[in-house]
Amino acid sequence: MEGRQIRAVLVLVVISCVGFQIRASDPIFIESFDESFDGRWIVSEKDDYKGIWKHSKSEGHDDYGLLVSEQAKKYAIVKELDEAVSLKDGTIVLQFEVRLQKGLECGGAYLKYLRPQEAGWKPAEFDNDSPYSIMFGPDKCGSTNKVHFILKHKNPKSGKYVEHHLKYPPSVPSDKLSHVYTAILKPDNELRILIDGEEKKKANFLSAEDFEPALIPAETIPDPNDKKPEDWDERAKIPDPNAVKPDDWDEDAPMEIEDEEAVKPEGWLDDEPEEIDDPDASKPEDWDDEEDGEWEAPKIDNPKCEIAPGCGEWKRPMKRNPAYKGKWHAPLIDNPDYKGIWKPQQIPNPDYFELDRPDFEPITAIGIEIWTMQDGVLFDNILIANDEKVAEAYRDTTWKLKFEIEKEKQKAEEAASGLSDGLSGLQKAVFDILYKIGGLPFLSAYKVQIFDLIEKGEKQPNLTIGILVSIVVVILSVFFKILFGGKKPAVNVTETKNEVAAETSDNQGSSAEKEDENENENEDAAAAAPRRRTRRDT
Repeated sequence: MEGRQIRAVLVLVVISCVGFQIRASDPIFIESFDESFDGRWIVSEKDDYKGIWKHSKSEGHDDYGLLVSEQAKKYAIVKELDEAVSLKDGTIVLQFEVRLQKGLECGGAYLKYLRPQEAGWKPAEFDNDSPYSIMFGPDKCGSTNKVHFILKHKNPKSGKYVEHHLKYPPSVPSDKLSHVYTAILKPDNELRILIDGEEKKKANFLSAEDFEPALIPAETIPDPNDKKPEDWDERAKIPDPNAVKPDDWDEDAPMEIEDEEAVKPEGWLDDEPEEIDDPDASKPEDWDDEEDGEWEAPKIDNPKCEIAPGCGEWKRPMKRNPAYKGKWHAPLIDNPDYKGIWKPQQIPNPDYFELDRPDFEPITAIGIEIWTMQDGVLFDNILIANDEKVAEAYRDTTWKLKFEIEKEKQKAEEAASGLSDGLSGLQKAVFDILYKIGGLPFLSAYKVQIFDLIEKGEKQPNLTIGILVSIVVVILSVFFKILFGGKKPAVNVTETKNEVAAETSDNQGSSAEKEDENENENEDAAAAAPRRRTRRDT
C-alpha cells in the first residue's frame, strides 16, 4: 500500500515538473495570424497610411499571414502587448517570418518594437514618429540592402535618444521564399542575427566596431572653439621658387597638328555628301507647311560612301604634336614651413558616460510601419521569447516545412526554365559577395552604380558574367586612381533614372561635393577629349 502511494506521488511530481517546464518554455508573445487580425491589431488612422492590410494565405499554403496588398503605399499597424516585455532580464529572442511573394525592389519589411508612449497615446495614432526601442528586419531600395537592427538608446547625460545602427548587417535574401529573421539579445551584451536559423551576424552592443554611432560616446571630442592659427601651413609640397621655365618650353604649341605625311586614299569621293535625302520618304498627307514648316526628307547614309574610302572634302587627320608640352609649372619641393594637417585639440566629452549593459527600454507594442513599392509582402509568426530553443522550435514547426515546399517548387521552375540547381545557387552566392564588395568604404563613390548593376543582374541571371566584368572594371578604375592619384576615372556605369530613395537609405555625399567633382571631371574631359573623327580621317 505504501509503495503505491510513493509511486503515485512520484507520478504527480513528474507531471508537475513537465507542466512547469512547458509553461516556462512558452513564448512571451506569439502572433500566428491563424485568425483575423481585426480588433487585435489596430490600423493607423493617420492620413499618410493608405495601404490596405489583409488577412491572407501564403501562396501555395493554407497558412495565413498579414498581407501588404497594394503597391506604392505607406502602411502602419500596431499590436499592444498585454504586459510590457523587459529586455534587461536574461536572454530575449525577437523573431518573425516574411515572405516577399513578388520580390522586393524598393521597400521595407521590418518590425518596430515600441517603447512606452506618451500619456494619452492611442494605437490608431501610430506613425513614423512613434518612439521605438528596437527596429529589426529587411529593407531594400537603391544602395540599401540590409537586415536592419537599430537600437534607440537614451544618453543618461543628455537625456536624448540616439539611433544606434548595426554595422555591416546581413543582406536581404533575393528570392520570393518564406524567410525567418531572428535577433537574440544576450545578457552578456552579445547580439546574434539569424536568417532561417543560420547565424549571419554576431555583435556586441558596447563595441564601437559593431554599432554606429557607438553606444558609449568618445571620452574626448574636438574642441569646437579651437581655431587654426593663421600662419599654420598645411602644404607638404610647394612650387620651387628658384625654378625657371626652360627657354625652349613653348606653352602655345597645340596638342595636335595635321599629319603632313597623310595622303588622300585612292577612290575618295570628294563630290559625294556623307548623307543624302531618303529617296523612299514622302511628305505626310497631313503635313501643313504653314503650321509645320517646309517639309524636308529625312537623311540616310550615302550608299556610295559605304563602298568608298570616304566622301566629302578630304582633310588630313590630326596627330599628336611632338613639340607639345603644355603649360609650364615649377616642380614641387618639400615645404620648409610645413606643420602637418591641423586638428583641434581634444577636450572632455560632456556627454560621455560609462556603461556595463545597455539601458534597454521595455517593449509595450509591436508595430509595422513601412513604405513599399511592391505588394505581396506577407508577415507571419511574430514571436518574443526568453529561450532560444522556443524560437528554434517555432522555426521547425511553422517555417521550415513551408520553406522546403517553396524551395522544391523553385527548383522545379528553374529546371523547367533550363537553369541547373548548381548554376542558380552559384549566382546567388556571387550576388551576395558582390553586395558585400559594393559596400566597401573605398568604393563608396560608386556604391549606387555598383548596386544598380547587381540588381539588374539579379533580375536577368543570364547577365551575370557581364555584371561581373562591369564591376571589375569599376574596382580596377578606383584601384588605379588610388595607386597613381589624379582625378576620378570615368566609369562606364549607367545610373538609374527616377530612382526612389528609401527613407533609411545612406547619404551619397553632399550636393556641393558632387558639384565640385562634376566641375573637375568636366575640366579633365575638355582637356583630354579627342577630336571627333569621321570617315575622312583615315
